[in-house]
Amino acid sequence: MDIAELQDIIERTFGDRDRARGVPSTVAWLAEEVGELAQAVRKGTREQQVHEFGDVIAWVATLANQMGVDLDEALQRYADGCPRCHAMPCACP
Repeated sequence: MDIAELQDIIERTFGDRDRARGVPSTVAWLAEEVGELAQAVRKGTREQQVHEFGDVIAWVATLANQMGVDLDEALQRYADGCPRCHAMPCACP
């Protein structure tokens, strides 16, 4: 699945519920999921880590949908490597 597909699936699955919840609550849920990911990275199993990475990415897609942001467009700044020096690997000091 690519990023555009993910955004579409999240919109079709949760869009109405997400809009009713609103942006501030979605940001809070995203922050909570990032915390759960951090804990899984530190102390979790591989299965827990994979689960939490998926949750974080899904909540990012949810927030992007609510804000009208196309994640493919947002990620274009990384298409040529480092957004500052445009090198791969990054050559920034």
